[in-house]
Amino acid sequence: MRFLTAGESHGPMLTAIIEGFPANLPLTADFINQELARRQMGYGRGGRMQIEQDQVEILSGVRNGLTMGSPITLQIKNRDWVNWAEVMSPAPGADMTTKKITRPRPGHADLTGSIKYDQGDMRNILERSSARETASRVAVGAVAKALLKEMDIMVFGRVVAIGGIKDTNPLPGIPWEELFSQVENSPVRCFDEQVSENILRMIDQAKKEGDTLGGVFEIIITKVPAGLGSHVHWERKIDGRLAGALMSIQGIKGVEVGLGIQSADQPGSKVHDEIGYEENNGFFRYSNHAGGIEGGMSNGEPIVIRAAMKPIPTLMKPLNTVDRATKEKLTAQVERSDVCAVPAACVVGEAVAAWEIARSLQEKFGGDTLEEMKERVKKYRIYLRQV
Repeated sequence: MRFLTAGESHGPMLTAIIEGFPANLPLTADFINQELARRQMGYGRGGRMQIEQDQVEILSGVRNGLTMGSPITLQIKNRDWVNWAEVMSPAPGADMTTKKITRPRPGHADLTGSIKYDQGDMRNILERSSARETASRVAVGAVAKALLKEMDIMVFGRVVAIGGIKDTNPLPGIPWEELFSQVENSPVRCFDEQVSENILRMIDQAKKEGDTLGGVFEIIITKVPAGLGSHVHWERKIDGRLAGALMSIQGIKGVEVGLGIQSADQPGSKVHDEIGYEENNGFFRYSNHAGGIEGGMSNGEPIVIRAAMKPIPTLMKPLNTVDRATKEKLTAQVERSDVCAVPAACVVGEAVAAWEIARSLQEKFGGDTLEEMKERVKKYRIYLRQV
């Protein structure tokens, strides 16, 4: 299984092509659009979200609501394209001056990308490096979620901190579905309502000051069977794949699994999860400090991973920079942007994590059809209960 995305932030559309998905998977544009809508929500988003109302078109690989086993093509039109058609035209004669950018933003891909690809106009860099690209990956992740749903695997995320304000942990024993429902009702995807209110005020203050905020989100994946991934080669380790997927999201600067960095401060007796066994249920862990992954493989417990997102580099009170063309010291370019996109990044995190789990499932169980894969997963779950 693999996918490829294409498209610029202010181009006519975003496109994704998915290859290797099994046939007979129920899939509709409505299901994908629900995930796209979730990405556009969240307090602190900018004006672009008032323009775009992302809707996917399925152009290939699906017929009568079912995948056919052939490549799936997804397309999301940019409604703002009408205002950028002359500037972003692929044809000779495009307007190359009106929106030209030569003042790079600290923390963005502008300068390094323009040097790497020898582009005097940094718009040729920011158009693709923009987080607008993540709409494509949310659409791809929705397809992966549809497959995981058939295997009774659920992926959801929550924000655990924004601007240094940390959310509270839910009480032990709260059902995952209840946690997910409460998080979905929060404008910043937090569990604690009072924490949400405090964060809302902080975002308002940051906007007033022309600043931006980052934070941390957590992805939880339930009912993943033990044995996805492998210890035998570095590129097959599932924690490495998940970490790489999360790090590939724009703005992410750190990833941890389970206790993560905290485990370095604790003795082994406080870190490692003791093992138990129940007849007819198989092996289990009494705790989940490992975040559901040991030795590069899922161990049957919920997978818990977190990602830290830096503050958005586009500031309404821009930082100092140097004009690439004149070498003059100026302030950075100002583009339309968000104050805080951590809740949206959390939805993107769900998408990329869902893809990696779906890809690992396909590698382990194979199958050209959904029926084949489901039968193999069912038999394997029985094996895990009896081993």
